[in-house]
Amino acid sequence: MSVIISNKTVYMIQGLTGKEGLRAAEWMIKAGAVIAAGVTPGKGGQEVLGIPVYETVIEALVQHPEISATSVYVPPAFVKSAALEAISAKISLVHIIAENVPTLDTVEILEKASAQDVRVVGPSSVGILTPQSVVGSLGGGSLDTFLFPENKDAQGIAIISKSGGMANTMADVCTQAGIPQSFVTGVGGDRIIGTTFADLLPDLSEDSATAAVVIIGEIGGSYEEDFAQAIVDQKFKKPVIAYISGIFAETLPTGVAFGHAGAIVNALVGTRETKIARLREAGVIIADDPQDIVKKVQSVVQL
Repeated sequence: MSVIISNKTVYMIQGLTGKEGLRAAEWMIKAGAVIAAGVTPGKGGQEVLGIPVYETVIEALVQHPEISATSVYVPPAFVKSAALEAISAKISLVHIIAENVPTLDTVEILEKASAQDVRVVGPSSVGILTPQSVVGSLGGGSLDTFLFPENKDAQGIAIISKSGGMANTMADVCTQAGIPQSFVTGVGGDRIIGTTFADLLPDLSEDSATAAVVIIGEIGGSYEEDFAQAIVDQKFKKPVIAYISGIFAETLPTGVAFGHAGAIVNALVGTRETKIARLREAGVIIADDPQDIVKKVQSVVQL
C-alpha cells in the first residue's frame, strides 16, 4: 500500500502556467505522476505540457472527475482563495508549497478542510514522494536522491521532515547507505500547518511497506512533542528514529525565529532539549546527526 498518494492518484496543479507550477509539473510527470488538468484564472483554454488549463477548479472537475488531489503553486497572498476553491470542490488532498502564507489564512483553510474531510499538506510543504507517486517539488527534479526497491511493495523507511531540504538530504544519505524509502515528505515549517508528524502515524502504522520511521525536527513549536504523545496514545509499534536540529539556534534569545516561521521557542515548549526528552520518553531513538540516523536505522531493521 502507499501513504496519502498512490499510483491511482490523479492530480491538478493550480498555478500550472507559472514558472514554479510548470517546473513542478515537468518533475511530477517525469516521476510518473498523472496530471489531468491545470487551473489558472485568465489562462483557461491554453495547454501546457499537453495538460489542459481551465479558469476554475469546477471547470476542471467537470471535464476530469477523476482528479483526487491538487498541488497549489500560487503566491502566498493567493493561497487562501485557491485552496478554498479546491476544498469547496471536495478534492480529497490539497498540497500547498508556498511559505509565509498569512497565519489567519492558514487557519481558515484548515477549518474549512476539516469540515469537508479534506487533507491539507502544507503550507511550505515541498511535497510527497513514494514509490508509486509524487506531488510537489520534492527531489528537485531527480530520482537519484531516492532508493526505491524494484518490488514496489517491498519495505523501506518513512522520512518525515519539517524542512524540505532536510527531507532531500536524509533521503540521499539513506540511499547512499542502501536504505530504501517507502515515503518521504517535507510537512512544512510554518507556524501552523495541515498534516503534522502526529497526523501521519495512523497511515504509517497501517502501511505494510514502512518498516521504520525517521523524523527530522527542529526547535520551535510543539509538533515533535505532539508526535511523541501520539506514539504513546496510539501504541505505535514500529521503530522511530529522530534527529532534532537547532543547536546553534538555541543560543539566540527566547522568542527569536531563525529559519522557518515555526522555529520560535519559549522556556517550556519547543526547545531542542524538551523535544528530545519527550521523544525519548515515548521510546524514540535519538540520533546525533544525519549520518547517525543511518546507523540507528540499520540497528533496528534489516532492509
